[in-house]
Amino acid sequence: MPSSQKKQSMSLKERWQSKTPTFWKKVQRIGIAAGVIGGAIIAAPIALPATLITVGGYLVAVGSVTAGLSQLTKE
Repeated sequence: MPSSQKKQSMSLKERWQSKTPTFWKKVQRIGIAAGVIGGAIIAAPIALPATLITVGGYLVAVGSVTAGLSQLTKE
């Protein structure tokens, strides 16, 4: 392998700390909002239907995965 192709991959720490493109920042914010809404549904102090609690759990999962992966996306 030529020496110019040796260091093309970034470590996880370098990816996390580098600049995120504008589009992915918007996706990240949407993911965070979905997670917050899901958390609010799960932690609601009133009795909610089981289906709504399940949807809240899915929102938390999808929101956290979306926010995390969009943070690692780089130019």
